[in-house]
Formats: sequence, C-alpha cells, structure tokens
Amino acid sequence: MSSKDSCRNELRFAIRQLSDRCLYSAAKWAAEQLVGIEQDPAKFTPSHTRFQRGSSSIRRRFRTNEIASTPTAGVSYVSTPVLEEDEAVDGDFYLLAKSYFDCREYRRTAHVLRDQTGKKAVFLRCYALYLAGEKRKEEEMIELEGPLGKSDAVNHELVSLERELSTLRKNGTVDPFGLYLYGLVLKEKGSENLARTVLVESVNSYPWNWNAWTELQSLCTTIDILNSLNLNNHWMKDFFLASAYQELRMHNESLGKYEYLQGTFSFSNYIQAQIAKAQYSLREFEQVEIIFDELLRNDPYRVEDMDMYSNVLYAKECFSALSYLAHRVFLTDKYRPESCCIIGNYYSLKGQHEKSVVYFRRALKLNKNYLSAWTLMGHEYVEMKNTPAAVDAYRRAVDINPCDYRAWYGLGQAYEMMGMPYYALHYFRKSVFLQPNDSRLWIAMAQCYQTDQLQMLEDALKCYKRAANCNDTEAIALHQLAKLSKELKRSEEAAFYYKKDLEKMEAEEREGPNMVEALLFLATYYKSQKRFEEAEIYCTRLLDYTGPEKETAKNLLRGMRIAQSGFPSMDIEHLPP
Repeated sequence: MSSKDSCRNELRFAIRQLSDRCLYSAAKWAAEQLVGIEQDPAKFTPSHTRFQRGSSSIRRRFRTNEIASTPTAGVSYVSTPVLEEDEAVDGDFYLLAKSYFDCREYRRTAHVLRDQTGKKAVFLRCYALYLAGEKRKEEEMIELEGPLGKSDAVNHELVSLERELSTLRKNGTVDPFGLYLYGLVLKEKGSENLARTVLVESVNSYPWNWNAWTELQSLCTTIDILNSLNLNNHWMKDFFLASAYQELRMHNESLGKYEYLQGTFSFSNYIQAQIAKAQYSLREFEQVEIIFDELLRNDPYRVEDMDMYSNVLYAKECFSALSYLAHRVFLTDKYRPESCCIIGNYYSLKGQHEKSVVYFRRALKLNKNYLSAWTLMGHEYVEMKNTPAAVDAYRRAVDINPCDYRAWYGLGQAYEMMGMPYYALHYFRKSVFLQPNDSRLWIAMAQCYQTDQLQMLEDALKCYKRAANCNDTEAIALHQLAKLSKELKRSEEAAFYYKKDLEKMEAEEREGPNMVEALLFLATYYKSQKRFEEAEIYCTRLLDYTGPEKETAKNLLRGMRIAQSGFPSMDIEHLPP
C-alpha cells in the first residue's frame, strides 16, 4: 500500500470516529485533507478531473520540488486507534444522547448517559457538560455586560470535570478523546504545563483529532516550548508544526512545511489557504491574490479565510474586486463573522467608516473573540478621530491575542493622536518586536521619536534604517533618512541617502517634490565638494522644472562656471574709481 493510500485510509477512519463523537470541526478538517490527496487517475470522474486541473496551477506556481510520497514521518504509528468495544452496551442510550447533542440539548445529553461507563459514552457526557457550562457562561456575559462587554463569567462545570477526568487518567481508563477534553479543561483553568502534557498524550494516541492539535498549539507560545514537546512521528505532526510556526511568526519555516506537505496533499484547499496566509505575513500580496482567486474558482462558496483576501484587496485599493467579494459572501452566508468583516472592509475603502463599524460590531456579536473585527474596528475609530473607542477596541484585541502586532500598532497610533508619545512609543516597540520585518511599524516609531516632546533623532535614524532594510514599498524611509541626516548636518550621509532615494524614484518612474528636493540637495552638495561635473548633471535636470528650483539651478550653474574659469566673481558696484 502506498503512503498516499495509507493516509487516505487513516483519514476515512478518523472522519467516522470524529463525527461519531460530535467533534464536527475536526471531522470537517480531516475530510478536507482527504479530498486534498491526489487520487488514482484511473478512478477520476470528469468532475474530479476539473477539480484537479483547477488546483494544479497553484501547485506549479508555488512549489518547485515535486514530492512523490509522504515524508518518512508519514507512516502511521497507531495500529488500532480507538476500539469501539462499548458500542453494544451503550448503543441505544448513546444514539439518544447523540440526537440530543445534535439538537444542542447538552444537559439532556449528559443526563441520558449518567449511568453509562463506556469510554465513548463517558466522553460525550463530559463534553456535553463542558459545552453546557460554556453556553451558560455566554448567557451570563450577555446578561451582565452586554454582547460586547467584558465579564468575569466562568464555566462552572470545569471543577467537576477536572476531578472526574483526572481520576480516569490516573486509572488508565480514559481514551484519547477524554484526554483532549481534559487538556481543554486544564487550559481553561490556567494549568498550562499539565494541559500540554495531557494534550501530547492525546495526539500521540490518536493523531487525527485536529482540535487537540489546535489546543496544543495555543499553549506553545515560544519556539523553546514547541521544541520541548515529545511528539511521535506522524504526518499530522507536520501539519501541526506548519501551523505552530505561523503563529510564532516563523513564516518562511511555515511556508516550507506546507509546500512539503503538498507532496501528498497536492490539492488541499486548506494547505493552499495556509500558504496564502504565510505569504500574506511576508507581504507578498501579488501571490496571495493569485492563490485566493484560484481557491474561489475551486470552491466558489468558500467564506473561510476570505477576510484575509479582503485585507489584501483593501491594501491594494482594488475597489471593484473587493466589491465583488463582499457581494459574493453576502449571498453565500451574510451571518458569518468573516462575511461581516469583508463587508466592513468594503465600506471602509469607500470612506463610510460609520457603516463599516456597524458590520465589525455585527461580526463581534456573532463571535466576540473574532480578533480581526476588534482590530479593524479600532482602525475605523482612528479614522473617525474617536480615540477612546479605538483604544478600547485595540485593548480587546490584545486581550484575545497578545501576539497581534496590528493591535499594538493601533494602540501606538491612538496614543500618538492623543499627544502621549511615551505611551505610543511603548506600544510601537511591542509591535516591532512581534513583526520586525514590517517597514510601516519602524517608520511609525521613528516619527514618534521625532515628535517635539521627544526629539530623539538618533533613535529615529536607527528606525528609518531598519525600515529601509524591510522592503519599504511606500518609499518613505530613504527620504526621511536623507532629510534627518541633512537636519543633523551630516552632509555626506544625506547625499548618500538622497542618491539612493533618487535611484529608487527613477526605477519606479515616480516624479514629485521629493525628486526636486533630492536633485537640489545633490547639486548643492557636489558643488560644495567641487565635484562640478556631477553637480552640473543634477542642475541640468532641475532646468526641466518650472518652479523656483529652476532659477536656483541656473545660479548654481553660473557659479560653477565662474569657479571653473578661475576668475573671481566681479561686483561692479564695489570696483575702485
């Protein structure tokens, strides 16, 4: 049996088990990867062939090394993942309980299974109690603070669940799904070290539960913690590492892992979306747009991850494409948080910031922990000059994810608007620590150093230098370096940066006041250095302009010719009689 056939069989088995335990999101993820495995050409139907052809262009474009099989770690180490030995005993009760669970009647589910002792029944009973507690917590939050307010509400089932699952684990009678739930409970209670240990046990015993991997990933906040995990070799580990690298801002490593996994999962929409996500973080917007266009052709009703696509279109100011995407997701499912964020981005690009805020708030009503909505709503409040509301939105974002550099950057902007540069500087520093390759963050911090209250010009210079080395697409850093060096009387440095800025403007065919400023300074500088030939080149270029710089260039040329002729300039009024 080939490695692809092995992966296919494992995933089919896992989908049935995950669905049977009501872990539907994990089952959906497994099903998406199953479809993503390249099929036997002899078994293609015409529709399968169209699907394959639709995705292959992305594979050809972004993957250079074709991999014919899974990595060495791709051999499954679980021979019989979970035995269904209790199905005959608990069957009827389990079917009734699962029916209640699917109707979201969680306490009825737990009540039906109160006397059942099979592993499958015990897991569903505990999981139902956990969700019942979460449901009540959500209700308390709405009752006490409203849908967008903070609340101290907790899940009151956690204590009893921790006690029971801990006992089952000590007795060795808990299955991998029970371990997953136990890890989830420990994480909610703040016992992160034990939660990591338990979740590692779960994924080592049953590697196909993506929910368990996701919870484990959320507990790996540093690369040292990630490397310390004692994980068995399995192809699911590669999916986990790729996702964890992305969260730890190791985007190139993440990209390499996903491209490696495409060797087996050649047509996985999930992997293609994750590649787009990594390239988005690397600010390779052109490639991201190509991937999302292809994804929408393959999966026209896809809403997941499309909010990121809308961010790309917003950044590129592609108004018509963003309008089309917003209309498309509205017709597909307008009550998804992603859809609301896309529509909010559309109205923001139109300059209708109040309407944009309405849709971001709607997204938060659907999912109060939807990070993008909090951050984007903060941006809108900044545009509306409502800085207290912006600060509140950004703070909610960093409460949800302290590694969201956009929210820290937004806080810096808000405090700068309020004339509090020391606070702004603190938040800008946090943002550049999290995203050191984004030139915009370094430029913002440099401008903060330049404010009248700080006047820390040396630090501003360092920030502009970092920005210039971070692919400054907006062409701000070089010009500011030149101006600041000129202000600090460092003529040689200023000339160097003005020259580099001029070369960049010429390469990009940009005209404007920055070019005039660069030409004027370079002409004056080289004249003072008696490098008349170079100065004359810049002066000649200034003669093409019609403003006062033309007269300045003429005077410079006249002065250089006199200096080159060897005669002093003559002032007729002061000649002797």
